[in-house]
Amino acid sequence: MSRVDDAAGAAGGEGARQSGRRMLRRTPDGVKPDVWLMTLFFPAWYAVFGVIICLLTRVTPPPRPDVTAADKVAFFAQHHLTIQIGFTLLLILLGGAAMTNGLVGYQMKRMSVGSVFAYGYIGGMSVGALPGFLLVTVCFLTAAFRPDRNPALISLLYDLGMLSYNGSLGCFTAAYLVLAVAILYDKNNVFPKWFAYVSIWQIITEVIATQMFVFASGPFSWNGSIAFWLAVVVFSVWLGALIVLLRGAARQEPVTAPALA
Repeated sequence: MSRVDDAAGAAGGEGARQSGRRMLRRTPDGVKPDVWLMTLFFPAWYAVFGVIICLLTRVTPPPRPDVTAADKVAFFAQHHLTIQIGFTLLLILLGGAAMTNGLVGYQMKRMSVGSVFAYGYIGGMSVGALPGFLLVTVCFLTAAFRPDRNPALISLLYDLGMLSYNGSLGCFTAAYLVLAVAILYDKNNVFPKWFAYVSIWQIITEVIATQMFVFASGPFSWNGSIAFWLAVVVFSVWLGALIVLLRGAARQEPVTAPALA
């Protein structure tokens, strides 16, 4: 039996080595395989996240704020199954957000400004995720769990979930500010300077988004043209640029560069 086990172990080890070699062959020459793997994971995670929030949970584009309690109850009654599936998947996959933020933090640690900016970015993004993702998840899952409960409670969960998801965008401004300042002061040119100004536009739109707590309709409401759709356009530009720049930054780092502490 020991010979059989040894042979099986050797075969398994050889299979793992071949899989590792295949990954190395797919990695561009001179690029660290682990960094490249996370760089590929970055857009994949955001694609899955987009499917969850747009097609399953239906929080983007957001439902209208100026509706009656009966309309809110009807929303959860109609979409409760996809809401439950979508937010359950999000709870399972939410750790991927930390990995994407960690990749940006890794590239920021390569900048000449020091690692404190990288940790500031990761910390700021983490704080924003609490009201931005977890609270709306709990609110919508609670409302969908018993859609026949008191309409007043359903209405409260509806409002609280959407206001936390959209109105808390201001929580991310500290992270974007840290990123912008780090890029402007960086002498290693990990990211181009123009991306700092795109990040500043992120700050502007997300500060504007806080007006959602005041307006129940119009351009400053949570589905408004200024408070929501302008922020979506700017974020899409920012995220698309970041995906491209992360690939470029991964290619710039020599494969022989020592691991970052």
